[in-house]
Amino acid sequence: MRKLALIISLLLIAIWGLAQNIEDILDEQLAEKPKTEFATATFKSVQLINSHTTKLPDKGDLVFLIAHRFGPISAGFSDLWGLDLATIRLGFEYGLTQTTSLGFGRSTYKSNYDLFAKQLLLRQSTGERNMPITLGIIGSANISSDKWPDDGRNYLFAHRMSYSLQFIASRKFNRSISLMLMPTYIHRNLVKTTADQNDILAIGAGGRFKVSNRVALTAEYHYLLPGQTAADFKNPLSVGVDIETGGHVFQLFFTNVSAIYDAAYISETTASWLKGNVRFGFNISRTF
Repeated sequence: MRKLALIISLLLIAIWGLAQNIEDILDEQLAEKPKTEFATATFKSVQLINSHTTKLPDKGDLVFLIAHRFGPISAGFSDLWGLDLATIRLGFEYGLTQTTSLGFGRSTYKSNYDLFAKQLLLRQSTGERNMPITLGIIGSANISSDKWPDDGRNYLFAHRMSYSLQFIASRKFNRSISLMLMPTYIHRNLVKTTADQNDILAIGAGGRFKVSNRVALTAEYHYLLPGQTAADFKNPLSVGVDIETGGHVFQLFFTNVSAIYDAAYISETTASWLKGNVRFGFNISRTF
């Protein structure tokens, strides 16, 4: 009986020791398993200059955006170097989840109302899941509320509508440099001339170079594929600086753009940098 008890005791001790070793091995494996770390602060604002970015408001946060585009600086003193010719947009963007947001706005250009949705499909990350880019998709619908001209044409409500669909692929290369690529499709139910197409394809690119913790240089450019619009439309180009102050982001820039929503500023910009038709503009965003 004593031998049996001794054998059983030794077996229990051996089993307990083996269990402890297995538990230690599992703990080590779990501790060594890499965690997924997502890239943060790729861009400081939901807009680069005119373009959306892959930054979204956090879930439950609301971003209020004030945007101004003044007239051409070349207008001189008579228009106070473009101050009298400003277009304005007031907009909001709300974070439904960490990867989904909804927004709307009202701009003085064509008395336009815009509604958009932004969805992140991929997020740049390292660790357990390695993803080199962040990929987002943005769809918007726009309604112009301008009065129709008295030219005898039979205008319909549908003629007020325009739409845009845009993919944004962004990457934060390091602490200072972030870039993004923006293939864009635009549909306008009504165009001005027969030289304009209802459907427009464009490709945009933009970037941010961080100078300090609160200051960054920015630039963006959109290329309209040839043969889609009248000859007087130009490719939008903007360069600027971002200044972050707590809950606010101030964006100051020079641009040839006057419209402040995707379907218009990409396809209907008429001012040319080469002819000196440069405008000053600014955005102010506040997160609540």
